[in-house]
Amino acid sequence: MMKRIRVWYWVFTALLAALMLAGSIPDILFVSAAVDLFNHLGYPDYLLPFLGIAKLLGVIAILVPGVPRLKEWAYAGFFFDLAGAMYSTIAVGDPFSSWVIFFVGFILIAGSYVFHHKKLAAVTLKDSTHT
Repeated sequence: MMKRIRVWYWVFTALLAALMLAGSIPDILFVSAAVDLFNHLGYPDYLLPFLGIAKLLGVIAILVPGVPRLKEWAYAGFFFDLAGAMYSTIAVGDPFSSWVIFFVGFILIAGSYVFHHKKLAAVTLKDSTHT
C-alpha cells in the first residue's frame, strides 16, 4: 500500500514540478514569449521574474523533504498562480482550448497534495503501530 502511495505521489509531484519549472524559467529569464503573454494579459513585465522565482521556490519546497508548512504554502501558491492565470485568460477572451493546461495543472496539484497527505498518514500509522 505504501509503495503505491509513494509511486502516485511521485508521478503527480514530478509532473507538477516539471509544469511549474517550465513556467518559471521563461519568466525568470524574461523570454520574449513570456513577456508577450504577460502583455496580452495586461500585466506589467516587472512581475515576471518575481512570479518565476516564486514558482521556482515552490518547486523546491515540494521536492525537499521535511518542510511540511512550506509545502502547504507552495501548494497554495501553485493553486492561486494557476487560478489567477486561468481567470486572466478567461477575462481577456482567450478560447476555451487555452484553458486545458490549467485543468491539467489543477489535477496535478490536487494529486500531489492528496498523495502527499496519504503518504504522511501512512508513515504516521506505520510509526504508531511500531511503538
